[in-house]
Amino acid sequence: MLRFVARRIRYSLFVLLGVVTLVFFLFNVLSDDPARLIMGQRGDLASLENVRKDLNLDKPVFTRYLLYINDISPLSFYKDNAEAKARYHYHTLLPFGKNALVLKKPYLGRSYRTRREVNAVLTEALPGTIILALAAITFATVIGILLGVLAALKKDTWLDASAIAASVAGVSMPSFFAGLLIAYFFGYLLHDFTGLDMTGSFWEYDALTGRHIVWRNLILPALALGIRPLAIITQLTRSALLDVLSLDYIRTAYAKGLSAAKVIFRHALPNALNPVITAVSGWMAELLAGSFFVEYIFGWKGVGKLTVDALDKFDFPIVMGSVLLTAAIFIVVNLLTDMVYGIMDPRVRLQ
Repeated sequence: MLRFVARRIRYSLFVLLGVVTLVFFLFNVLSDDPARLIMGQRGDLASLENVRKDLNLDKPVFTRYLLYINDISPLSFYKDNAEAKARYHYHTLLPFGKNALVLKKPYLGRSYRTRREVNAVLTEALPGTIILALAAITFATVIGILLGVLAALKKDTWLDASAIAASVAGVSMPSFFAGLLIAYFFGYLLHDFTGLDMTGSFWEYDALTGRHIVWRNLILPALALGIRPLAIITQLTRSALLDVLSLDYIRTAYAKGLSAAKVIFRHALPNALNPVITAVSGWMAELLAGSFFVEYIFGWKGVGKLTVDALDKFDFPIVMGSVLLTAAIFIVVNLLTDMVYGIMDPRVRLQ
């Protein structure tokens, strides 16, 4: 088991290194001059040169790449002085003369526009994305399982056909398009009946009460983001439950006189949820990383909206940091899923 885990961790690190390399060359080699983006068109040559030196733009590309790897790595080599400690917030592990091996959080640089550290900006935005993803996957899982059970029990009826047609439509509809429709109908046309706004975040600020939670703002973006996983979960539940209901032990349970509800929810459904659990784990990672346009449409303050706004302003450190955060979330969730599979099914470890 330890060899299996070590192999999966090694593979995940190689994937993350590939993402880091791609992100670096896309935003540092193929993009415009970052110094010009920071200083604007009116920056004088001396100021531009100082900014380029601060960002290591005066060094060769490969050297800048190694420095970037050093910045985002938890174990890094830096000069052991007060200035470096104030900038990178590290803990010295092993001194090497004027340099030291240090332990720190990944350093993602500073925003071109606000000059705030990217770590702090992402830390503020991440809770909003997590709350939205959890609400969306909870909605999709509960409603999807119920619809899947209903479709399986009413097989070949209009209820089954309706559930299948709705799930196909949900899978085919991109989240941003669903978000536009939901915002328009429920937040604009039916606003007087629903009381829901087209835009709004989980936390709102008021001059009198300060920061407070607005639960109703969570409904529409969670609905828009949860439509696609809901459709997948409905189909998986229906298909798996139909397979389980045809097994001998289900017929034996009915022959013993157990009620239909007990047979379905205590004996059949738990054994049909394995593919659903797999889908939920995969969709959770995707929702955490793929809510960009939904957040932007509904004005939801999260990593997605932050990234789109940063792209609009050419604030590349924010974009690079959010892309790396997204990749890390995907890799960690997939790694944990593989480890759970390895624990539950020895065949996975052997393969």
